[in-house]
Amino acid sequence: MIKIGIVDDHAIVRSGLRQFLSEHVDLRVEGEAGNGREAIDLVRNHEIDVLLMDLSMPGQSGLDALAMLRAKAPDMGILILSGYPEEHYAINLIRQGASGYLNKECEPSEIVEAIRTIALGRRYLTPAVAELLAQQLNRKDDAPPHEQLSEREFQVFLKLAKGETAGDIAKALSLSVKTVSTYRTRLMEKMSLSSNSDLTYYALKNRLID
Repeated sequence: MIKIGIVDDHAIVRSGLRQFLSEHVDLRVEGEAGNGREAIDLVRNHEIDVLLMDLSMPGQSGLDALAMLRAKAPDMGILILSGYPEEHYAINLIRQGASGYLNKECEPSEIVEAIRTIALGRRYLTPAVAELLAQQLNRKDDAPPHEQLSEREFQVFLKLAKGETAGDIAKALSLSVKTVSTYRTRLMEKMSLSSNSDLTYYALKNRLID
């Protein structure tokens, strides 16, 4: 029996996934969460084999929670199920420890296939994500600027692009304001940008935020 956790801020999505997964005899939904912080509690209180997690959620997002979830449950599989296309987030997230990445427009049967693959301790790569990984290996030097950011820099970049202050970001990520400012300076240099409005424009243009 594969024990599953569902993390999504929309109750209707959680309900639909729970109903669909219950139709498979080898899958059992152990619990649900509505954001990253609740996901950490869910993993702390339940034994979960595969966590099915959205990215964009209020409060603590899936991206913010990923490192902590990895630290708390290193053997647990994490399947990202997101509305964002693969090319925008998949590579960064797999590099940060996600076991697989599916767009919410995928066929429901693919979610089941991905869960079963990840439960075996393997990664689930769609042809689209495998192609992106191959492209990245072939063109390391001319990868998009945001793909060259570290995990923390990428988190800070997205929050700045959404208009959050250094104080907000420090609180959300349990960092000092000074550390957030250091990350901001570093990521600005890497991306050759000079202001927060440049960051927002870049993120919107590359469809990293809505």
